[in-house]
Amino acid sequence: MALMIFSLRIFFFLSVLLSFGVIELEGSHHACSNLLNLELPSTCQAKEPYRTGYHFQPPKNWINDPNGPLIYKNVYHHFYQYNPHGVAWSPNIVWAHSTSNDLVNWIPHDDALNPSEPFDINGCWSGSATILPGEKPAIFYTGINSENEQVQNLAFPKNLSDPFLREWVKIPQNPLMIPTEANQINADSFRDPSTAWLGSDNRWRLVIGSKQNQTGLAILYMSEDFLHWTRVNHTFHSAKENGMWECPDFFPVSNSSPIGLDTSTNGPDVKHVLKVSLFDTAKEYYTIGTYNLDKDLYNPDKGSEESDLGLRYDYGKFYASKSFFDSAKNRRILWGWSNESSSANDDIKKGWSGLQTIPRTILLDESGKQLVQWPIEELEKLRTKQVRLPRIVIEGGSLHEVLGVTAAQADIEVTFEISDFEKTEVLDPSWTDPQILCSKKDASVYGGLGPFGLLVLASESLQEYTAVFYRIFKSHNNKYVVLMCSDQSRSSLNENNDKTTYGAFVDVDPVHEKLSLRSLIDHSIVESFGGEGKACITARVYPTLAVDGYTSLYTFNYGKEGVKITGSAWSMRTAKINRSRKEENE
Repeated sequence: MALMIFSLRIFFFLSVLLSFGVIELEGSHHACSNLLNLELPSTCQAKEPYRTGYHFQPPKNWINDPNGPLIYKNVYHHFYQYNPHGVAWSPNIVWAHSTSNDLVNWIPHDDALNPSEPFDINGCWSGSATILPGEKPAIFYTGINSENEQVQNLAFPKNLSDPFLREWVKIPQNPLMIPTEANQINADSFRDPSTAWLGSDNRWRLVIGSKQNQTGLAILYMSEDFLHWTRVNHTFHSAKENGMWECPDFFPVSNSSPIGLDTSTNGPDVKHVLKVSLFDTAKEYYTIGTYNLDKDLYNPDKGSEESDLGLRYDYGKFYASKSFFDSAKNRRILWGWSNESSSANDDIKKGWSGLQTIPRTILLDESGKQLVQWPIEELEKLRTKQVRLPRIVIEGGSLHEVLGVTAAQADIEVTFEISDFEKTEVLDPSWTDPQILCSKKDASVYGGLGPFGLLVLASESLQEYTAVFYRIFKSHNNKYVVLMCSDQSRSSLNENNDKTTYGAFVDVDPVHEKLSLRSLIDHSIVESFGGEGKACITARVYPTLAVDGYTSLYTFNYGKEGVKITGSAWSMRTAKINRSRKEENE
């Protein structure tokens, strides 16, 4: 049933009826808040409303960068930065390790890499995996040595007959790449080796993130045997005023076929992508361009750059991403780290910090100008209780509740169709930053054509909600501009949370194309995909009222013009993530 916005305001008093839920929530936090050793009992974990049902996270403590994802003997491996001793980041970080048959359900293993040798005694930091000829996996990672310098180290599996790769051996020749004055590399700005690729000259190459003054650098190294590495004299790629480049990822994409490519692939039908994570801003940018193997130079296409005008995988809480080639299904898979929006004190109460986003497939868009991303198809096997949305026109100033769905753990796909653009707002030429524009024109600001979209993790009285929506503007050249927003400004009554609003412009023509929107809702994370994956925004939210069974889901239109909507929503089953093998068999 459609409800007018003003009619919902009169239900403010209903929050009083929900107060017992707040008391219960605060009580569960209090019961667990004094566990300084962070060994959370199962009773505390069961009462924690923010733990995710199908997003990857360890049972407790700190997690950040995904490291060295790979597939070996049809088993997927996920390594990640993990602090086994607390909920905050520590330089003495380890490589935790889990495996899966489907990228959805995960079995935990002992840590793959721990600080143990002079070349990594102060931490095993981020890196990547490469599959060598003969199906032999190798891990390059940054170690923090006894002098607190960042050096690059190599490890191999101890037993290649073990599909779970449970033991790794650090080679005695480590470190293989070190910062020196001669190669003009700062010892504290030299990290995160990429997956290596093999050129037609049978020499291996990889890039490492660095900086020189405020210029971000991707430094290229080369080897004939994978053991002896030499820095190439020229810089592979750089950008001024970027600061430190972390977690570089370099890979090919096909401009003629919708498949992923092995990292060593090159040729006339291939473009290349270089992604870098900017330490100073905690944002990631990628460029699409051409890799000249003869000169070992990467040249981004015209207009492709690492700045706020550049392209991003995700415009929200998403950083330190890493991709890998899934040879079993000929696709490239992308992982990302989603850090917290809660305060450090609340993280201690929760007993954990950080998530991994859902693995995404990435392809080059038909235009050749950007990438498109989509949640892996395996995730859909968790869908249950499908609810089809009625094909209706949502009139301006109204909303519809989506009933029959577990709204705290759901997957919803909707399509919007616009037939009348008469009331479209004119885009001010100064509105070039989509995040600022989404903040100025959040979900509560009535418009001409929009805002329309979803209210997720919403409380019954709408005191709390996260809004994922579109607005459409008309530019000076009479073309239409589509703005996608993820508005957390009213996501929680807890004022200690980060409630930033995020935004992106979506390259879609609303006159000739329908607008699609998919949101993965999982207790404290909302991943949204607009324009069939042309723009992605990840939000981390911590409502106090809209938790578990007190969570609602709505479609809405607060613009003046009606919008036709179709779609479906599903409750999502809980995945088996980091449970023991004994638990897996129960």
